[in-house]
Amino acid sequence: MIRPLVVALASGAATVLGFAPFEVFPLPVLTLVLLFRLWRRAPSPGQAALLAFAWGLGCFVAGVSWVYVSLHVVGGMAAPLAALATLAFCAFLALFPALAGYLGCRWRTGRPWRDALLVAGSWTLVEWLRSWLLTGFPWLAIGYSQTPPSPLAGFAPLFGVFGVGFLVVLIAALLAAGWRDARRLAAIAAIAVAGIGLHAVAWTQPAGEPFTAALLQGNIPQSLKWVPENLSLSVQTYARLASEHPAQLTVLPETAIPLMFDQIPREVLETLTRHGDALIGTAVRTRQGGYTNGAVALTPELAVQAYTKVHLVPFGEYIPPGFDWFFSLVDIPMDDFTAGPAGQKPLSILGQKVMPNICYEDAFGELIRAGLPEATVLVNLSNTAWFGDSLAQPQHLQIARMRAMETGRPILRATNTGMTAALAPDGSVGGVLPPFTTGALTVGIRGYVGRTPFSQVGDRLAAFVALLACLPAWRLRRRMPA
Repeated sequence: MIRPLVVALASGAATVLGFAPFEVFPLPVLTLVLLFRLWRRAPSPGQAALLAFAWGLGCFVAGVSWVYVSLHVVGGMAAPLAALATLAFCAFLALFPALAGYLGCRWRTGRPWRDALLVAGSWTLVEWLRSWLLTGFPWLAIGYSQTPPSPLAGFAPLFGVFGVGFLVVLIAALLAAGWRDARRLAAIAAIAVAGIGLHAVAWTQPAGEPFTAALLQGNIPQSLKWVPENLSLSVQTYARLASEHPAQLTVLPETAIPLMFDQIPREVLETLTRHGDALIGTAVRTRQGGYTNGAVALTPELAVQAYTKVHLVPFGEYIPPGFDWFFSLVDIPMDDFTAGPAGQKPLSILGQKVMPNICYEDAFGELIRAGLPEATVLVNLSNTAWFGDSLAQPQHLQIARMRAMETGRPILRATNTGMTAALAPDGSVGGVLPPFTTGALTVGIRGYVGRTPFSQVGDRLAAFVALLACLPAWRLRRRMPA
């Protein structure tokens, strides 16, 4: 059993090459084929689950090792404890593919089509579960690997990332059952051709007048940002970038200036709005004495609109119950934010309806589509300096590309250290700044209206299809002798 576990572990780690920045999109299909071939030889559901756990552990240790950077390098946790915490987190995430492995083996029928649908359905359901259980962590959901030029990207406006993931796993399961079967190969080809055709469909249409936006990337190291003596570094950097790159809308990343909004000097706000409106990622005091993470929109007359972050990061922005001890091990500033209310409306900026989201809120498709159909432009404000020079930045950009395709909306991303970018509704990257550089990306942007199928039904459709896919094998298995 040791050799199959090592193979599963290695193939899981190799899967990360299918995601950004490598984007070898066929690779996750191949590594899943290898895993499913191992499952076919597993004598029990428990051993299939163990193989899937090894695959998941390899994938998450290789793919989200940047958690260690945030805990040790930035957060100051002792290296052994940070390594142990990262490994424990990855092991927890690996439990989800393990559950899919158990179900896929427990209900398998020996009939290729039913078993392939069962595997695809089970995998999709547990990934969907991972996206919301215990506040959710959908990072490295298999569908994210299929941004353009993958032919499966065309399905994103219909079924979202979990629907795309369902097709990835279905293709892998069909190939694992035997690649010489003509009907299975024809079905895989039909899926690919349909995806190519769907990617050419314009689900949404431009609306309103175009405008220019300057997306500022200050590149302030996290180790310096929250030191009071270095406040002038942040203020001067963003004031200079705003002055040197005039645009109708100037966008600053999450907590760009490490002050409460009411503490930012008026002359700084006037500098940021000298050439037009500004959208600033900032913390805001609440009437109850707490503070929120969010975005404030300003006109040159300093008229104010605000968005408050809804989905906070556990351990980073608030203390989960019973985990007060954790913060004695790390140094995380402003770790007691208050979440904003659901159902916030887009901000009216330059004749467009602009819907901000903060940091990893854009990893949750259901949250992003909540601003539709009113929103015509989406804006993500992030500070990924927490994760150093790691895979977190390109992976986050790839997630945003999926959100653009799901919603049919352009997305502007302003980040502290990268990757600051402008995305078209089809998921293509219109411009991007190199990470860990100081600069501004000035782009022309236009709002879009209309609705994709995903924006109307969300992840529920993919979950429903996944559940239906499991039923044929489940019903047949119930009638089979034990």
